[in-house]
Amino acid sequence: MPRALRHQYPGAVYHVMARGDGGKAVFEGDDDRKAFLFRLGQVCGSHGWRVHAWVLMGNHFHLLLETPEPNLVTGMKFLLGTFSQGWNARRSRRGHVFQGRYKSVPVSAAAGSPHYFRIAADYIHLNPARAGLAGGGRGKLVSYKWSSLPCYLSGKGPDWLVLDRVLGAFELAKDGRGRRAYVAWLEARAEEGGDVGEQGMKELRRGWYLGEPTFADKLRALVEAKRDRGTEGRDPTAKAHDESEAEDLARRALGLLGMPVEPEALAGLRKGDPRKVLVAVIVRKNTSVSNRWLTDRLAMGHAAGLSRLLGECRKDKESTRKLTELEEMLR
Repeated sequence: MPRALRHQYPGAVYHVMARGDGGKAVFEGDDDRKAFLFRLGQVCGSHGWRVHAWVLMGNHFHLLLETPEPNLVTGMKFLLGTFSQGWNARRSRRGHVFQGRYKSVPVSAAAGSPHYFRIAADYIHLNPARAGLAGGGRGKLVSYKWSSLPCYLSGKGPDWLVLDRVLGAFELAKDGRGRRAYVAWLEARAEEGGDVGEQGMKELRRGWYLGEPTFADKLRALVEAKRDRGTEGRDPTAKAHDESEAEDLARRALGLLGMPVEPEALAGLRKGDPRKVLVAVIVRKNTSVSNRWLTDRLAMGHAAGLSRLLGECRKDKESTRKLTELEEMLR
């Protein structure tokens, strides 16, 4: 059950998107939109994120964000987790709010190559036009208030919204004239339905990165370096990334099995509980965390005995069947 890699590195820029579970509406009213922006502001403050463009649609959102530190995974966990908890609480319900994992596409944003950064910013700001909500005969694109575009026109916005980089990518000043020129450029595109052009859409549809071939090579090099380092002796960033992925997967699997998700609560169950073993197999199969991490996280005792438990689970037909069922649910 392979999972898409999260490329984390200092100064990374991402196009991030998440859709409502089953395509259902996430932002049903202004309270939901305000709550999301509040949580976004919190994570920007705690993680140092800089947002360059954003838009909230009915059943999804888009962000163009920069992470000065390699902390996309932990930040998104906080953002989506706290927002979902509040969303469910307001409706007295339980369950998923977003569909599967969020999508995060690394964007090439080198100062000397702003082309792809511009594509991402335009695509995000033009979402309301493509959805038929604003632009052209439906009024000004800038009248759609649940995006960062009105902030570009006024020059005012939350502390976490950074206007300079998008304007700089278009070689525009941050003054009123430059901001108005950027908005006028987008209004003209909105008149044509919000299209970012055939080549732009081709670049966006590639999926796993947005940039020139050399940028893709750099991302591949990050993955290869991580593999070469192995589990032990890796740099702290790679280790933290793996553990964050493992934590996310463990919590999801534990929840699907109807088990407590916190280590303290798991300690009250038998160390070799077959359900714990199933979760350990799943996490080991999809991440590179150590046996010690797994036994500590799942309250399974000494790390030395874990390999035996994992091996027995893989050989047992009934355990293999349950493992397959759990993998299907996690998909």
